[in-house]
Amino acid sequence: MKRYPLLFCLLITIISTPSADASTRPRLRDLGVKVGIFKPGPLNAITDVAGVRVGHMTLAVGDSIRTGVTAILPHDGNLFQNKVAAAVYVGNGFGKLVGATQVQELGQIETPIVLTNTLSVWNAANGVVDYMLSLPGNENVRSINPMVGETNDGTLNDIRGQHVRREHAIEAIRAAKTGPVEEGCVGAGTGTVCFGWKGGIGTSSRHLPAGLGGFTIGVLVQTNFGGILDVAGVPVGRELGQYSYKKETADGSCMIIVATDAPLSSNQLARLAKRATLALGRTGSAMSHGSGDYAIAFSTAKQAADTLLRYATVRDERLSPLFQATVEATEEAIYNSLLKATDTRGYQGSFVEAISVEKLVALLKSHGRL
Repeated sequence: MKRYPLLFCLLITIISTPSADASTRPRLRDLGVKVGIFKPGPLNAITDVAGVRVGHMTLAVGDSIRTGVTAILPHDGNLFQNKVAAAVYVGNGFGKLVGATQVQELGQIETPIVLTNTLSVWNAANGVVDYMLSLPGNENVRSINPMVGETNDGTLNDIRGQHVRREHAIEAIRAAKTGPVEEGCVGAGTGTVCFGWKGGIGTSSRHLPAGLGGFTIGVLVQTNFGGILDVAGVPVGRELGQYSYKKETADGSCMIIVATDAPLSSNQLARLAKRATLALGRTGSAMSHGSGDYAIAFSTAKQAADTLLRYATVRDERLSPLFQATVEATEEAIYNSLLKATDTRGYQGSFVEAISVEKLVALLKSHGRL
C-alpha cells in the first residue's frame, strides 16, 4: 500500500487546487435561477451558519488517483469537550457511516465530520482520532467517536489503492476555515459522478426572516448518485438524453450535512435531517438499492440548561419553516455541485464530462425558468 511523505502530500494539495475553468463556471443563482421562497445567507454556503468551517484535501495524482477528504467543523473549539447536538437520518443505508450509532444513541457529535471515499473511511477515521487525541484537554480521553461518511468514487479513482491516509484527514481538518466554500471537484468530491455527469461538493444556505425565527440553515453535499436530473422543475436529464437505466444504473450515494444555529434537540435535528433527503427526489433521485444516502444534522446553538436540566429549544410547531429551508438549501447545493464540477479524466482511461452550462441555460430558457 502506498504511503506519501509529507512534502509530497503538500505538493498534491497545491497541484490539485481547482482550475481556472472551475472558477469561471457558475453556481445556480449566477444563472438567475432561484430555488424556493427563502433567501440564502451572504455566502449561500454552509459557512453562513456562524462558526462552521470547511476544509478540503484533494488527491489528484497521475492518471489514476482522483479522491480526497472534506472536513466540516461545527465550531473551532475542542469538539470532544464542547459537543454539539446532532442526529443522523438514513435515506438508504447502502453505505459506511462511521460513528452513526453513537450519534443516534446520544444525540451528540464530538469530532469534525469527515467525508471521503468508500474504502478510505477507516483510514480517515484513524486520522480524526489522532487529531482529537492530540488536542489540549484530551490527554486522558480513552474513547473517541469519529464521524466519517463516504461515497464510492471508483469510476474515476483507483479506489482499491486506498490512497487516502490518516494524515490527509488531519490536513483537511486543519485546513478548515470560515468564508466561501470551494465546490465541484475538490476534497471528497474529486472523483464523484452525479446523474451521469461530474458530481462533487456543493453547498447552499437559507436565512429565515425574523418573524419565523431568524435562523440560518446551511447545507453541504457530496454528490455521487444517479437518477433522472431535474433542475428547478425542468427535465434536464430526459431532454439531454442522459439518465439512469438508459446507459447506466442509478446506484451511487449522497452525503448531506445540515448545519443550523437554531436551538434544536437531537430528536428535532433527526426530523430536520429527514427533510434534507426530500431534495434528492426533487432533483431526480429515487434513492436506488445501491445508494448510500445519509443526512447528518447538527446545531451550533449554545443551550443553557435550567434547574431541571431541560434545554430551551424551538417549539415543535415552529419547525416547519426550518424544514422548508433545509429542503431548499439541499436542492440548490446539489445543483451547485454539478455546475461547479469540471470535466475529469481518471482511472483506466475513464472520463466524465461536466454538465454543459450552455445546454442547461437553453433548457431553462425554453421552459421559462430564466
